[in-house]
Amino acid sequence: MKIFIAGGLGFIGGNLVNFFLHKGYQVTAVGTRSNPHAVDHHNFTYIAADMTIKGDWQEELEDIDVAINLVGRTIFKPWTKRYKNQIHDSRILSTRNLVDSIQKNKKIVLCNASAVGYYGNRGDEILEETASQGNDFLAKVTGDWEGEALKGEEKGIRVVMTRFGIVLGKDGGAMKKMLPAFRYFAGGPMGNGRQWFPWIHMDDLLSAVMLVMENTNIKGPVNFCSPQPVRNRDLAKTLGRILNRPSFMPAPGFMIRLILGELGSSLLCSQHCVPRVLLKHGFIFKYPDIRDAIQNFAQR
Repeated sequence: MKIFIAGGLGFIGGNLVNFFLHKGYQVTAVGTRSNPHAVDHHNFTYIAADMTIKGDWQEELEDIDVAINLVGRTIFKPWTKRYKNQIHDSRILSTRNLVDSIQKNKKIVLCNASAVGYYGNRGDEILEETASQGNDFLAKVTGDWEGEALKGEEKGIRVVMTRFGIVLGKDGGAMKKMLPAFRYFAGGPMGNGRQWFPWIHMDDLLSAVMLVMENTNIKGPVNFCSPQPVRNRDLAKTLGRILNRPSFMPAPGFMIRLILGELGSSLLCSQHCVPRVLLKHGFIFKYPDIRDAIQNFAQR
């Protein structure tokens, strides 16, 4: 099997590359880093390119079985008007160019990244994949992103939108930013801590991607999150207990908004997501419980 991973050297992309190489698949990754030796494996090819611009990288899509698109500027930078445009355009343009590169009626599955940010701030409402779109900035970006990917259906492509919750893993992501604060006795909930925290362990994310690749009945949006979401304050308590550190140093909501602006408001959003599609198709989570998930990597 030949797999194309756009954004293949990032936190999620890098783990997917290693996962598929271990299974014996051929993997081509595209990224903006210039280092072609990031992964040393005979089944791995790396292309340095900006996918928002048409180029030779598009030729790689002529002979693949699966395309996984993870390209998009990080949201964890100040949201100036210019940078918000970059967050949006980096996702839309790269996806448009990717879909345009795939031949019509070619038997390819496109797993296009999205996020639970699609739902916006929804309090305690339980959010399955059929829930409506939110109306804040990230909700609009993810809605546009998914809309661009869905244009692939007009070409006969099976399109899956992987709505990621917060991905927990030992090599990066949210935990890499959160653990130092707890280890230095400065950890705690964000705001009032009542907001729901949709999350998924990296091992489960990898297995879930494999499931949606292989199951031809799965298409459209899929929530990639544990069936047991937690509130932010419970996440903080769990981290504190596992690290044997206090977890009573809250970051007041008004301070988060004051310092980070619109980005800060997005970090305080509540999304009580459930992975209805994955469960319907028999997916079994290795780490459904937040304590087991954090225990697995935090002490490393």
